[in-house]
Amino acid sequence: MKTLTKTLLAASILAAGSANAGYKIDIDDKSNITFGGYIKVDTRFVSGDIAYRDFWIGNGAVLPEDQSQFRIFADETRFNTKYVNGDLMGFIEMDFLGGGGNQIVSNSSKPRIRHAFIKYKDFTAGQTWTTFMNTAAIPETADFAGATVGLAFIRQGLLRYSKNGFQIALENPESWGGDSSKDSMPDVIARYDFKGDWGTISVSGLGRELVTQLGKKEMAFGGSIAGKLKVGDKDDFKFQAHFGEVGRYIGVGASPDVIGEEVEKVTSYLGAYRHFWTDTMRSNVFFGNITSDVADIDRNQWGVNVFEDITKQLTLGFEVGQFTMKGPDADSFYGQLSLRYML
Repeated sequence: MKTLTKTLLAASILAAGSANAGYKIDIDDKSNITFGGYIKVDTRFVSGDIAYRDFWIGNGAVLPEDQSQFRIFADETRFNTKYVNGDLMGFIEMDFLGGGGNQIVSNSSKPRIRHAFIKYKDFTAGQTWTTFMNTAAIPETADFAGATVGLAFIRQGLLRYSKNGFQIALENPESWGGDSSKDSMPDVIARYDFKGDWGTISVSGLGRELVTQLGKKEMAFGGSIAGKLKVGDKDDFKFQAHFGEVGRYIGVGASPDVIGEEVEKVTSYLGAYRHFWTDTMRSNVFFGNITSDVADIDRNQWGVNVFEDITKQLTLGFEVGQFTMKGPDADSFYGQLSLRYML
């Protein structure tokens, strides 16, 4: 007989930062379907000489003078389903950040695939978070993902083997800034996770072949260390550091892989401390930075927030912060009020 129960889906599968509630339907002893996701409504105000965005990424449009803009939107809202049949699991998730909306008539937004993968025992195939990315090290923020300049952050097609904390994967190549039409070798990523009562730390290595604009093939290598450390009974410190020829894997569009005929070298880091004031109220303070060698970019973002769980499913949050591009000497401040209902 089918039964319906409330469960939790793992953060590493679903989303940045926190586990997501879901409704589980048991089909039989080995099979079940889980539905989850959240509805998120954001009220955002941005002021400065970097143009408004619903959330900051690694680059922005520099304005000739300061400008302010206000918006209310719900595009981050997402829905997912997980299908389990013994050792076989399938997972699909979509949100509404696919564009297409306007303020004139209906403000429609197109759904898009975030995750779509199959997992059988120790093997994963499909589109999901890159193996180079440690989702446990993403801070809790109102701004989507928060301080993206310091994050490893990509979803892409991959084939991955995982065993006892070790992961190795072949992932989609993309010579951003070069001739990606000639990418013929998959990116190779290896990672090992250390876990204990103190928290978790991952160490990752990336190797790939990049193709320049003139068709020259260059080998590129990079590394990453990221984790979440427990502080006291409930607090935690999340961190990430990335270095080498990691290009598009870091900073959400901050730096191409190839500049002209040169492979770009990047250094980025992120730190975030979360403090629980009560069982239902907490605050995060975070800072992220990315710099590059050839293009000489320098971007950073900081933020401070407070979240209150009004009920087990409903969370209210407020955040203020600043995004800075040091090259053009531009910055914008933002304030964001978020309401999230966990399905």
